[in-house]
Amino acid sequence: MRRIPIHNAKVSRVAPPVSSSVVYLFISRLGCTVTGVAIKPRGVPYHELAPEHMVITKLDGEIVEATFRPSSDLATHLEIYNNFPDAGGVPHTHSECATSWVQGQRPIPCLGTTHGDYFHGEIPGTNCLTPDEIAGDYEKNTGIVICRLLQNLDSKSVPAVLVAGHGPFCWGPTATAAAHKAVILESMARMAYYTVTLAGDVQPIASELHDKHFLRKHGHGAYHGQVKDK
Repeated sequence: MRRIPIHNAKVSRVAPPVSSSVVYLFISRLGCTVTGVAIKPRGVPYHELAPEHMVITKLDGEIVEATFRPSSDLATHLEIYNNFPDAGGVPHTHSECATSWVQGQRPIPCLGTTHGDYFHGEIPGTNCLTPDEIAGDYEKNTGIVICRLLQNLDSKSVPAVLVAGHGPFCWGPTATAAAHKAVILESMARMAYYTVTLAGDVQPIASELHDKHFLRKHGHGAYHGQVKDK
């Protein structure tokens, strides 16, 4: 089998925490080409991981090169990659605060401009998987549930979902951007939790304010930040 260089692959792996508050960071893809996927082998501790341990697969899941078996979540990630080819990274975490909203089966509302700077809307939650979906191809069906939710959403404006009973998934155009989104999501989840604890009847910020903060950074004609060289 021909080796796919990792720097040319869509890399799917489990990485160590990128901050003390974001634990179990499952990065499903690192890189922006369509050559293949590199994913962490299941059951290998973080401190023992090395690049040569990554399992290389095609986007249909066919193993290209492997010493170990791939992560059991491979089918979930492949479902997302094949539906959203612009994603350059898809972290899946079990970070404490974001997962608390998951377990409460509540979307994370936009309660301030910090949230509005990064997400153009609430962070939505999926429906629970049905008994048949759980008993069947569970990992693939998890990906299908995510993609089903995103059918009526702009996946670039709301680059995260909360999978009911499981955990959050994020994505971004690059691996670094995607990992950053996972950290930001955990921060937004924590602030939202503190806010609703202090003021249970708090309402989302006005749509005009939300739009202004998101679009000045990410919209057409965005003007926030420094001008980048073309």
